[in-house]
Amino acid sequence: MSERAEPEADGEGGADAADPAGADDRRAPEELPAEIREAVPEYDDEYLDRVSDRLMYSYDLDRDAVVDGERFEMTAEMRVRNQKQFLHPALSYADHDMREYVYVRRVSTPSVGELERLVEFAHDVADERVEGHEEHYGTDVTVVVVADRIPDDVADFVAGFSDRTLLKFGYYGHYEVNLVAVAPDREALVASENADTAAAFRLWERVDSPDEGLFSRFAKRFWR
Repeated sequence: MSERAEPEADGEGGADAADPAGADDRRAPEELPAEIREAVPEYDDEYLDRVSDRLMYSYDLDRDAVVDGERFEMTAEMRVRNQKQFLHPALSYADHDMREYVYVRRVSTPSVGELERLVEFAHDVADERVEGHEEHYGTDVTVVVVADRIPDDVADFVAGFSDRTLLKFGYYGHYEVNLVAVAPDREALVASENADTAAAFRLWERVDSPDEGLFSRFAKRFWR
């Protein structure tokens, strides 16, 4: 019996990452084929460009997106299927689908009120995009604010934030809203407990293996 995680692709432009087992051998972004590099947006923002270098291997990236009336400088989407196999890939069972939607906004100084509004936005995204079914394990909706500074009340709100919704009492999986606030010039970042994607925004540190969880065990393999 074997177990594997593989990214799904929506057509040719999907986030078709390389074999996770070889993630440590991936080339630097500038060494990738031109057609791959050209699919990654230019953000006219050095920080976001460097973040995109970490996410590009497994996320579909976009820029200057308006979603439900909210504007974001960066959006990202990842789709992963965890599949157990018995002797042969055709004999698979216990398939689990996992997704993450990431929305990144530049602000000067975030407020708790703004984050509360973005939490409601994240729930609306989940209501529209999460399809609960037996193979759905979980969907994360992660909102990131990139700021000049992080006020203490915002840091406390984000650090203590936790919001998971079970679908059909968990039979159809769950979705979770995550928050991240980062002030890159100050090398400061605070994230809610299960916001594994926060590691991609902490550019001043190496991306280490996140705490083990079913989603993070697969997601961590795709980052360089």
